[in-house]
Amino acid sequence: MQNNTRLGIWLMVATTLIFAAQDGLSRYLAGQYNVYVVVMIRYWFFAAFVIAISARKRGGLAQVIRTRQPVLQTIRGALLAAEICVMVTGFTVLGLVESHAVFACYPLLVAALSGPVLGERVGWRRWTAIAVGFIGVLVILEPGVKVFAPAAIIPLVSAFMFALYGLLTRYVARQDSAATSFFWTGVTGAIIMTAIGIPNWQPMTQSDSLWMAILCVTGAMGHFTLIKCYEVAEASAVQPFAYLQLVFASAIGLTIFGEVMELNVMLGAAIVVMAGLFTLWRERQKT
Repeated sequence: MQNNTRLGIWLMVATTLIFAAQDGLSRYLAGQYNVYVVVMIRYWFFAAFVIAISARKRGGLAQVIRTRQPVLQTIRGALLAAEICVMVTGFTVLGLVESHAVFACYPLLVAALSGPVLGERVGWRRWTAIAVGFIGVLVILEPGVKVFAPAAIIPLVSAFMFALYGLLTRYVARQDSAATSFFWTGVTGAIIMTAIGIPNWQPMTQSDSLWMAILCVTGAMGHFTLIKCYEVAEASAVQPFAYLQLVFASAIGLTIFGEVMELNVMLGAAIVVMAGLFTLWRERQKT
């Protein structure tokens, strides 16, 4: 493995920009068609990309598919597919700005759940950061105003699901390679989304089919740049830059979809990001 932190950072910035563009496309398409159909087609392309990448690994598909944890790997794949459906729904109901502001708390959820799920020790400093981060979430949700609206909970549920997916990924990594987990993520998700999406099928217009194709291509590009990022640099060095997706997605929401950046969302997001960065820093120090 190379150790080129500067290149890794630039690749992470490119990844977050691509994923933010993907979020914008998902927001548009899910506003026109059934969310399950949009996510299903996206997964078809993702699965094809995963299979192509896996076939090039040493030992080919037969080696990559092999796992001692098929049930956990299937649960992981199902969890991520469900999380994407929930998050895309959040984009259509709340918009990109508020959805991403709340979703930014997922590293704090990872830290909070790492104890019960992985048996890791979480010290008082990280618990303090977690508490501060959730104060930021409350600032975004405005207790007494939006907190009881079901829509305000959507990105929080998505963040919880993604955090659990991340923890399960770390758990299965104890026995399975990253290539194996990547394969099961794509293929399991595609199978599940096909079963859900086909009954909800809606034909797309020619122009929207083009946007759907771009969404699929950007998905593959984003995963490719992310893989390359982790190949050339340590995850702890580049992970803080993943928060740029919040910035890029918010910019798309503001400029293209005419969303409004409210003061409470800006302040709450800043608190959440600062708490998350502190948590990542503490994890790096501990490592």
